[in-house]
Amino acid sequence: MVETVVALLMFINGEIKEHRIQDNMATCLRGKRVAERDYNPSVSYKCIKSKAETEIYMGQKSIRKIILD
Repeated sequence: MVETVVALLMFINGEIKEHRIQDNMATCLRGKRVAERDYNPSVSYKCIKSKAETEIYMGQKSIRKIILD
C-alpha cells in the first residue's frame, strides 16, 4: 500500500540505516531531539513527510520503501 507518512530517518555516514513511522511531525521532532542527545558525529536524524510503500507485519505498520520525489 502506498501512502503519505511522517518518518524519522537515521543516517550513518550519509546512508539511511533505519526508518520509523511516526504519528505526526511533532512526535517525530521530539524523537529526533531525544536521539540527538546521545551525540555521535557519524549519526544524524531527519524527519520527513513523504510517500512510502507500507506493510502490516505482526500487527504493526512498517515502511517497506520510501518514495522520494
